[in-house]
Amino acid sequence: MHKIALVDDDRNILTSVAMTLEAEGFEIETYNDGQQALDAFNKKLPDLAVLDIKMPRMDGMDLLQRLRQKTNMPVIFLTSKDDEIDEVLGLRMGADDYVKKPFSQRLLVERIRSLLRRQDALNGVEVETVEEDNKVMTRGQLTMDPLRHAVKWKDRDVSLTVTEFLLLQALAQRPGFVKSRDQLMDVAYDDQVYVDDRTIDSHIKRLRKKMRQVDGEFSAIETLYGIGYRYNEE
Repeated sequence: MHKIALVDDDRNILTSVAMTLEAEGFEIETYNDGQQALDAFNKKLPDLAVLDIKMPRMDGMDLLQRLRQKTNMPVIFLTSKDDEIDEVLGLRMGADDYVKKPFSQRLLVERIRSLLRRQDALNGVEVETVEEDNKVMTRGQLTMDPLRHAVKWKDRDVSLTVTEFLLLQALAQRPGFVKSRDQLMDVAYDDQVYVDDRTIDSHIKRLRKKMRQVDGEFSAIETLYGIGYRYNEE
C-alpha cells in the first residue's frame, strides 16, 4: 500500500481528498502546514506528497526546497486557479506535477497513480513489464541505472526526480534523434493525464541545471525550437 502525504491548511480539502484516496486504497497522512509535514518527513518519508503552495509557518515552496535537499520522492503541487508563476516556479524547483484549484479529485488520483507507477518501475516493481527500460544504459559520459534510480555523469552522481530521470532516459535511449514535447509527455505522464508544453520545458530546464552543477560545460541536451529536444553523445 502506497503512503500519500497531504499538506494543506484547508481542512475541507484535507478531509475530502483523504477520503477519496483512502477509498482508492492508499494510506493517507494529513498535515496542516509545511513545518508539521517536514517534522514528520524527517522521521519517515511517504511515497508521494501533495503540497499546497500557500500555507502558514512554512509554505509549499519552502517545504519542497527542504525536501529536494535529501529526497527525490514524487511531489505534486496544488496551485491557485490563475497563478502560473507558482506553477512554473514549482516545476523549476523540482515538483513533478501540479493540479489547479478547484480541481477534480479524479484527476488528482490519476496523476498520483501515474507518478507512482513510474516510481515503482524505476524501483524494479513489476520488472517483467519494463525489462528493457530497466537495463543499465551508458551513453558517452552518461550512465543510468533504473533499478537503483542512479545517474552518473563523468563518474559523478546526479540526483534526479522520477520525472527528470524518465525524460533523460527517453532522450538518451536514442542519441541524435529528436523527441517532441508530446512524445516526452507520453514518457513522463499517462495518456489520460493532460499537461502543457511549459511543464516539459520546466523539467528540462531543471534537468540541465542539475547536470551543469556536476559539469559546468554540459551541453548534451539540445533544444530544437518549435520541434522538441535531442540528446547528443559527447
